[in-house]
Amino acid sequence: MKNYLILFILSMIAWHTKAQDTGQMRYLYGTEEIPGAKVKAESLEELDKPKLYVHKAEQDQKDLVFLVMPGGGYAGVAINHEGHDVAKRLNDLGYSAYVLLYRIPKEETMSNKKFGPLQDAQYAIAQIREENPKKQVVVIGFSAGGHLAGSLSNLFEHPQTPYLEKANLRPDYSVLCYPVLTMEQGVTHQGSKQNLIGPEFKADDVELFSLEKQVDETNQPTFLMSAKDDKAVPIENSYRYQKALNSYNIPNTLFTYEEGGHGFGLINKTDSRDWFAAMMEWLQTVKK
Repeated sequence: MKNYLILFILSMIAWHTKAQDTGQMRYLYGTEEIPGAKVKAESLEELDKPKLYVHKAEQDQKDLVFLVMPGGGYAGVAINHEGHDVAKRLNDLGYSAYVLLYRIPKEETMSNKKFGPLQDAQYAIAQIREENPKKQVVVIGFSAGGHLAGSLSNLFEHPQTPYLEKANLRPDYSVLCYPVLTMEQGVTHQGSKQNLIGPEFKADDVELFSLEKQVDETNQPTFLMSAKDDKAVPIENSYRYQKALNSYNIPNTLFTYEEGGHGFGLINKTDSRDWFAAMMEWLQTVKK
């Protein structure tokens, strides 16, 4: 009986710790209907309901707050290693973070699927600013989540609903990790392109969502990270985006690995260097 009680207590502690690691979940649109949805909220599958996971730091006295967008090729959301794990590390440093589980583009549930994820990202940053009025917002995106973070960073003057028109939708800093940034054939990640703007690729959509073509003098300081041997999302995406930033003298840096491939999250097992630590150091430097 005693051993059973000990095991039960240990299991409850493990469960509680796991629950804490995912933060406090809330539905992005609360109990309201989702703008632009074809289907009533109560009829949607759980994965089609966008959520914001709030990871509050214990002290929460830092001047930055983070919005984290995991990748998944616009076909899923890798919310643990590119989401909650990132938020937990930020919490350990005293920063609060929000992890966005954005909607996957779907014709059957969205009136315009290519803008569904951006709408979710805009609602998320609007809520974060409302809850953290004295903090600057850093957006971190991975892979297709990097494309979404890049879209938020470039298309902030294109609010997706009237509700957002008076909100400040522009991130103060962008961190784009092995990101999809162009829709141009041969350089883009074909799966992300197909899921977001396919199956028929209109020239205007390719132009709009090729984010290196949307960069201008209003862009924010940007930290890029990628591995040179990434076969899924070629590092050329980051090179092109950095070139565009440089043309407008936007502060930026590109942290590269020789190896590591794609989707490794916080830890590149091929290299002892820590891109996350470098990113945090860069943020402190670029703020001065």
